[in-house]
Amino acid sequence: MSSLSPNRPTPRSRNPFHAGYLAGLIPGVALCIGVCLVSWLLQALQARLFGHVWLESLVLAILVGALVRIVWTPGGRWTSGITFSAKTLLEISVVLLGVSFSAAALQATGVKLLAGIVVIVIAAILASYGIGRVLKLPRRMALLIACGNSICGNSAIAAVAPVIGASRDDVAASIAFTAVLGVAVVLGLPLLSLTLHLNAVQYGTLAGMTVYAVPQVLAATAPVSTVSVHIGTLVKLVRVLMLGPVMLLLSTLVPGRDPTAGTPEQSDGSTPQPGKVRMTKLVPWFIVGFVLLCTARAAGLIPMPLLQPASQFGSVLTVVSMAALGLGTDLRTVAKAGPRVTSAVVLSILALAMMSLVLIHVLRIA
Repeated sequence: MSSLSPNRPTPRSRNPFHAGYLAGLIPGVALCIGVCLVSWLLQALQARLFGHVWLESLVLAILVGALVRIVWTPGGRWTSGITFSAKTLLEISVVLLGVSFSAAALQATGVKLLAGIVVIVIAAILASYGIGRVLKLPRRMALLIACGNSICGNSAIAAVAPVIGASRDDVAASIAFTAVLGVAVVLGLPLLSLTLHLNAVQYGTLAGMTVYAVPQVLAATAPVSTVSVHIGTLVKLVRVLMLGPVMLLLSTLVPGRDPTAGTPEQSDGSTPQPGKVRMTKLVPWFIVGFVLLCTARAAGLIPMPLLQPASQFGSVLTVVSMAALGLGTDLRTVAKAGPRVTSAVVLSILALAMMSLVLIHVLRIA
C-alpha cells in the first residue's frame, strides 16, 4: 500500500518546541493549506453555479490532494508537515467536535427516540462490519465504513482511524466512497419519502438516521418541510454524539496496529512493538479531550461567544488534515479495492435505512 514515508527524525528534531522541528513543518503544512484553498474555491464555485454544494470541501480536499499525488509525489522536505497535518491537526479537530453538542437539543428528541437511536447505531455498526467482512474487506476498512455509515460519515471515519490504527489509504478510500454515496442519499431521500408516504416528522427522523453530515441533513430535509429540517437535525446530533462512546469502546477492544498492514511508523519515527500497549494507546489524549469538551459544553462552562469560532476552527483543521490524507494516498492503490468497498457501503446504508424505518414503525413516530 503506497503512502508517504518520512525520513526518520533525529531525537532533537522530534521535540515539538525545537525551532528546527517547527520550521520543518512549514512546507508540508503550507502545501496542505494550498490544497484546502483549492477545495474551498471549488465548493464556492458549486454554490455559485448550481445553488447547492454537492461535494463539500472536506471531500474535495482529499480528492484534490490525491490528484496532486498522482502527478507528483512530495519529497522529504514536505513529509513532516503532511504527517503532522494528517495526525496532530486531525486529533485536535476531533477534540473540538465536543463543542458542537447541545444538551437542550438532545433533550428535545425524547427519551424513547434517544434510546432507539443508540440501539440502531450499535446494530448498524455490527451489521455494516459484518457486511464488510463477508465481502472480504480488511477488518480496519470494514470498521471505518461501519462507523462512517452508522454515525457521521467522514468525521467518524477520520476520528476512528487513529484509534484503530487504520492506514491513510484505508481512510481516504472509505471517505471517498461514503462521500459519493452520501450525495446519492441526499438526492434520493426526498423521492423515497413520497414513495413511502412518510409525513414530515417521520421523514426528518429517517434523514437524520441515514444521512452522513449535518449540512447534508439540511439539504435532504429542506425540500420537504421546516419540521423535517428540525427533526432531522436533532436526530443527527444524537447520532453524532455516539462517536465519543464508540471511540472509547474501540480504543479498548481494537489493537492499535494491523498485523497485515506492514509496520507503520509512529509519530516519533519509531516502529511499534507488538504486545507493548501503553495507557496512552488505550485512551488517546484526543478522546479524553473530546469527552471533556462535551461535558463542559453540557455544563455551560464554555462561553457562548466561543462556541461558533471553536467549531469553525475545528472544521478548518479537519479539512487541512483531509488534504494531508489525500496527499499521502495513491489513488491507483485505492482503486483496486473499489468494487468491494462500494458494495459494502451501499449494502450498509441500505441496512441502516431499513433499521431506521423499523424504528419509526416501532416507536409509532407520527
